[in-house]
Formats: sequence, C-alpha cells, structure tokens
Amino acid sequence: MTAAFAWAADGSALIIKGKEGWLFAGWGSLTHVDPAGIDKSVRMIARTNELLASKGIRLEVLMLPDKVHFYESLLPDDRQVSPEVRQRYQLILGKLQQAGIATFDDLAVLRSVQASGKNVFYRTDQHWTQDAADATALATADAIRRDVAQLAGQSGSGTALGDTTKERRYGDLAELFLTPEEKKKIGREIYTIRRQAEGQGLLDDAPAPVHVTGHSMVQPYFGFPQKLSNAIDRPVSLNWKPGNIGPWVMLLEYLESPAFRQHSPQVLVWQMYEPNFNQGPDAAGLWDNASVMPDDEWMQRVTRAINP
Repeated sequence: MTAAFAWAADGSALIIKGKEGWLFAGWGSLTHVDPAGIDKSVRMIARTNELLASKGIRLEVLMLPDKVHFYESLLPDDRQVSPEVRQRYQLILGKLQQAGIATFDDLAVLRSVQASGKNVFYRTDQHWTQDAADATALATADAIRRDVAQLAGQSGSGTALGDTTKERRYGDLAELFLTPEEKKKIGREIYTIRRQAEGQGLLDDAPAPVHVTGHSMVQPYFGFPQKLSNAIDRPVSLNWKPGNIGPWVMLLEYLESPAFRQHSPQVLVWQMYEPNFNQGPDAAGLWDNASVMPDDEWMQRVTRAINP
C-alpha cells in the first residue's frame, strides 16, 4: 500500500503531519467523495461476484476503513474531514450490500477496538495494530461461518497462535517521508507482533478452503491471516504485495495463478481499502504503471481466469 506518488482531490501532499507525532497518508482526499467511481467499482465487483458464484466460490469483500475516522482530532488544525468523507465508508458499504456482495461493517468493529482503549492504527504508520487485525479476523470468520454451511478440511488444521513479542521501530510513514531529524524528533514506537507457533507455517500442506488476497494490511506481520485461520480452524492461503499495486491486480494475479486453477477455494476474501475504492484498474497515476490496465481488459481477464 506504500505509495511514491501524490493523488488527492484537495491537493494533499504525500504525508500529513498531525498533532502529538501522528502521521497520516496524504494520497486520499479528506474532502472529496467520488460517487461515480464508487458505483463503477461496485459494478465490477458485482460481476466478479457473479462469476465466482457460478463456480461455487463465495466472495467476501473485506472493506478496511481509513485511519482518519479514528484519529480525526489528531489532524493538523488546517486539515478538516468533510461530512461527506465521514460518511464515505457507509456509502461504500451500503452500495456493496445493495449489489448483493457479502461484506460487513469493519468500521464498527474497529470502533469497538478503539472504545476498549486500544489503538487501531500505529501512530507513525499507515497500518493497523494487531488488536485491530485480530478483531477484523474474528469478524471475517463470523461472516464466513454465516455464509458457508461447512468448510472443507479437517478440524484442528487451523494455524496455532504463537506468543507475542515487542519490536521498537519507526513506522513506514516516518521511514518513507521524514528527514532523519524529523524521525529523531518523532521517535520510534512499539509494535506488538505475534510469533508463528513452533512447527507451523501459515500455508498448510492441505488445500486451504479460504484464500485472502490484498495489500500489506493483511500480510502475516500484522497477524490477520493467522488469526483468521485459527478462528475458522482451517488453513488459509494468501497473496499480497506491498506498494501501490492496488486490489484489482492482486485479485487478478491470484485468479490467473496455478494455485487457483489447481484448487479453487470455497471462500475468497478480497481486501479493499476505503480511500481508494473509487479508483479502478485504469487509475493511471495512482497504481504502479505495471498494474494499470483498462477496466474492460481487467474484466475480460477475470472472466477467462474463472471460466477458462
């Protein structure tokens, strides 16, 4: 999800330096909502959902909310979130649900985490905490159990959770966008990381009935796929990449892979991100050049991958 570009309808820079050392990514708009772009994305997801359903695969869209929803008060005084952006997550969620796409309100899940006194995001990082990842994984497991009567595989094949450890380092926003002097002033922070249980890997030898595709929020470092596997008591497979790759190419990469052809999952969890949800596969200047393609081409390749 790391980006080396600037895009925002309100002229944001790459980073927003907030109060009390809080940093925010600056490539999503704090004031502008793009309903036409949101509608276009929903239509493409709905068509993908139909194609997957024709093969007996349940699509679950995991919509992650923007960091600013939780720490708006820590933005600088000259940066305000518009009422439209405050409602953007619910707008997207409602349109997905109206289109018959399985999803759930992760903003509400993460507000509960915050209400319990825990941080949802790291101060100098664009990524979520283990507490947030764990809560979302449990909510995802609940959604899977709600929508799928019986997962394939054997009980006891889920990932065993290891002990947690602490790491002290700079967040990615600090590492990427602050000068050495600014980094020293803002300081490192403590990350809670769950170690892998001894003798187990994330990808079990048995075929995984659930696959997760997404960006760096769902990488094993933050604990989401391990917690999901533990919660559903089945293996979970995963493909993800850092950088400004985007959700469209990540899904396409998996659907065109030998892994999908050889063993398609019962459930495909497609992780997306609220601030750039309105940007489709053709969003030149937002995604890495190699990830950009016309919407029609993306849809054609998805169709061929699912129905070869």
